[in-house]
Amino acid sequence: MFKKLIQATIAASMAATPMIAASAEAQSQRREVTTTVQQRPNGTVVRKTTVNRQVVNRNNNNRGWRKGQRFDRRQATNYRVVDYRQFRQRRLYAPARGQQWVRSGNDAILIGGNNQILNIIANALR
Repeated sequence: MFKKLIQATIAASMAATPMIAASAEAQSQRREVTTTVQQRPNGTVVRKTTVNRQVVNRNNNNRGWRKGQRFDRRQATNYRVVDYRQFRQRRLYAPARGQQWVRSGNDAILIGGNNQILNIIANALR
């Protein structure tokens, strides 16, 4: 009896996994329906266009970095230490003692001495 219960639980979780992933993906996209009405001499033609767009969450960039999280440079794409003076016009400011700006993709990430993420500026480096 106990063995059948465990097998049923595993089967149900395996069946539900694709549905959970699909619902998470659906939440990150927004559908926009644009209706264009064109009038012609022989009648009116209505054309609908549907556009799927990705919703960008400003608190969570592409790599999933969050403030307070530990920064692991092995997970960063295009990792390198950044000199903030070269990017002042891109909102980078002087880090305090023990802090440094690093690059992960096009994002500038301010990390502290214990590798804790203190600030993230998305698409600051191109």
